[in-house]
Amino acid sequence: MLKTITLIFIIFSFPIITISQQSFKSQQLNFDRVRVAYAEKEAGMKQLLNQQNIMPDSLEIFIRVIKNEKLLELWGKNINEREFQLITTYDFCAFSGVLGPKLKRGDRQIPEGFYQIDRFNPASKFYLSLGINYPNTLDLMSGSSDPGGDIFIHGGCETIGCIPITDDKIKELYIFAIEARNNGQKEISVHIFPARLTEKEMEYLQKSYQKNPELIEFWIGLQLGFQYFETQKTLP
Repeated sequence: MLKTITLIFIIFSFPIITISQQSFKSQQLNFDRVRVAYAEKEAGMKQLLNQQNIMPDSLEIFIRVIKNEKLLELWGKNINEREFQLITTYDFCAFSGVLGPKLKRGDRQIPEGFYQIDRFNPASKFYLSLGINYPNTLDLMSGSSDPGGDIFIHGGCETIGCIPITDDKIKELYIFAIEARNNGQKEISVHIFPARLTEKEMEYLQKSYQKNPELIEFWIGLQLGFQYFETQKTLP
């Protein structure tokens, strides 16, 4: 009797798990823009993954942004692997603000720090967009009465603090993110740095911004996370 109950449980649990894994992607595919993105970019996405021996159904991703290079890096790995591999890069097509963190609403700054994707917007004003959970805890400790919000990686080529990569490129990045989320990756990390915080680059920044010791101290904190990933190829 116990074996029979166990078998019934396994039989009925399996399709429930499968439906659950597909639900997020299915929900996104209700939107025309997402269907277009898959039609245009899915084959290329799979080719990029194949080059790194990453399976679409076990994909996890990590996004790293280098502000002074106006560059977004997409990293990926299989769920059962430790180290990420660079899959591809996307150039910003517009830029606002200067190096340094976002401190208040309207300062046109792209944030700097350690964030996560917290929203998928398939009906964005800027075609498709991925929301970043700015302000994070550290941002809220900056003392600003209004740090602002609504920071996205999106299509189009306009920005007042977001990261635009064109409609064409956001289609590809967006479906990479859908696949990872659909595989169960609830936390898609986004690290945003002013520059590649190597020792040489930090020396340059310290000289260039020596009149702003608080900014240097902030970047030294970010450098710990940058260097960890550079050496370990896994998230701290």
